[in-house]
Amino acid sequence: MLIKKSSPWEIPYSEITPQSVYLSRRRFLTRTVAAGAALAAGRAVLPGWLSPTGAQAGTKLTGVTKSSYGTDEKITPYEHVTNYNNFYEFGTDKEQPAKLAKDFKTSPWTVAVEGEVAKPAVYDLDTILKLAPLEERIYRHRCVEAWSIVVPWIGFPLHALVKMVEPTAKAKFVAFQTLFDPKQMPVARHAGIPFPYVEGLRMDEAMHPLAILCVGMYGETLPNQNGAPFRLVVPWKYGFKSIKSIVKIRFQEKQPPATWNLATPNEYGFYSNVNPDVDHPRWSQKSERRLGEFLKRKTLPFNGYASQVSQLYAGMDLRKNY
Repeated sequence: MLIKKSSPWEIPYSEITPQSVYLSRRRFLTRTVAAGAALAAGRAVLPGWLSPTGAQAGTKLTGVTKSSYGTDEKITPYEHVTNYNNFYEFGTDKEQPAKLAKDFKTSPWTVAVEGEVAKPAVYDLDTILKLAPLEERIYRHRCVEAWSIVVPWIGFPLHALVKMVEPTAKAKFVAFQTLFDPKQMPVARHAGIPFPYVEGLRMDEAMHPLAILCVGMYGETLPNQNGAPFRLVVPWKYGFKSIKSIVKIRFQEKQPPATWNLATPNEYGFYSNVNPDVDHPRWSQKSERRLGEFLKRKTLPFNGYASQVSQLYAGMDLRKNY
């Protein structure tokens, strides 16, 4: 069941700070960032912000609002979600990213905004996090490999960033790019796909309130293997559309490249909406197995979000535009 109320992003802003406590699955960490104000060439920084971006994965996030968008389904156990990952920069086996990304450096972190916008810049992540209140949203997440999870993500609507940078009339698509650092990601050379990893959305998809930019999950900052410190979550699309560790966002007139669509276009379409009636060439998409469960369940169109997003694709052939 999806519960929706109007304008959840209008809830009063709540800051997040590291909490000086011992977390059994993470080391003790406390970080306080001094408030200040600066504007340097190519970088925007706002004052008065206590930053989570330098915090180790697992740092408690406080003051996060419970969103009116969500599902009442059982949340997948944390250990399943953090130890079974697709993050090819850190290995192609599902268990590799949790091991190989543990020393991944996520601070400082900046995001370049380019293309058809009035305010292109390289923005400090702390600046971006001032755009809207952070919310917890419990979303279903469906992998094209026929497994799924339910995760309490922490983030804010993507449309808040889109509005902030003021796209021009030519901006029809939003392209995203993941960090690629061969020194930190030496096993990526064995992945068999091109890097850096890239993805894209149509502008109306990016503006939909279900699409969010995330900095946390399960009440804590994102683990490295789950896309720290800044990732996208688009719950009605297959998981590979929810690009991790974003360093560049570009607004453009033409449809941008997408890594899996480039690598095997007969298997992965640009739109990649969950459609159980269109099988992957090597397996069925009609059912899925939730991590931690034995029995399979029926896969839902648009991952169960059809009533919220199907109008975006009115008149489109959803078999051709898979």
